[in-house]
Amino acid sequence: MGHFFSSLFSSKPASTPEEEAQKNKDKDFEMFKYDGMRAQRTGQNPFAIKCFEQALSIKDDFETMNYLVNSYTAANRLEDAFAVLARMIALRPDDIPTLIAHANLCFMLDKDADAIADCQHVLELDENNFLAWFIMGKAKRTTKDLLGAVADLTKSITIKDDFVDAFILRAQLLLEMGQPSEAKPDAEKAVTLAPEEPASYLLRGRVCQALGDTEAADADYQKTLELDPFNEEASLLSGKMLIEANKLEDALKFFDDAIDLNPNFAKAFAERGRIKNMMGDKDGALTDLKKSIELNPEGEEAKLLNGQHSNFDDMYKGGIF
Repeated sequence: MGHFFSSLFSSKPASTPEEEAQKNKDKDFEMFKYDGMRAQRTGQNPFAIKCFEQALSIKDDFETMNYLVNSYTAANRLEDAFAVLARMIALRPDDIPTLIAHANLCFMLDKDADAIADCQHVLELDENNFLAWFIMGKAKRTTKDLLGAVADLTKSITIKDDFVDAFILRAQLLLEMGQPSEAKPDAEKAVTLAPEEPASYLLRGRVCQALGDTEAADADYQKTLELDPFNEEASLLSGKMLIEANKLEDALKFFDDAIDLNPNFAKAFAERGRIKNMMGDKDGALTDLKKSIELNPEGEEAKLLNGQHSNFDDMYKGGIF
């Protein structure tokens, strides 16, 4: 009998309709959130986006917003990701990973002043955040503050001395500033840190070429192509060196091979056309130029042609190549 009365008086009161409705909302939120997480993990990004959007329509949740930002970014919906990050910052104004993500997205969206402001906020919170210094350096580069960019990248490298991206970017900047000798140690460091990264060898090749060491430059371009056979910049730089050395037969074969590997390589057709023109094959040059413009109607060759000639037949009077 005592047990009966104890149970009777300790029982919980029935839930109100409002409480039941909230429980259902919470249950729906959890269902959409975790369905989205599973979809994201298994590569079903469009479905993940729908789930996260539905979850956030029920309630704001910082973690779910972060998942949605990642899914939007993967889908190249950068403006949508930007809007969600703004909501996240409103919830947690001093959350450093969110500020870094926002700064990086600002950079991707050409909002360089906003990217710099985000990085400065991060550095007020943590002056040793190497990513903030790096992103700020990238943004300053695009605003033509090259000295400021170099200073920021140097700070990033000082904090993290194995940050290969910072070494690569600082070397690129020094090269742009006409300082290949100063760029070379950074390029060498990038190769040491990332020996399987094509960008490291491509950069060192460009530095060596700027220093007049064409043999070393070509070796690095070939290493780039060994690691990444479809690297168009390395192909163009290597082929152009053959042209500049007046090795036209070798250059012709080089671009024949590049086009066989990548039939949509517009610049390779343009360069091969230039070689054929130099060798007196006007018809072959014209055919290659047409193909280059067909593949890239907004490219440099199309713009040059539009600026100089009314049709292909008289293109050589002004000399597009």
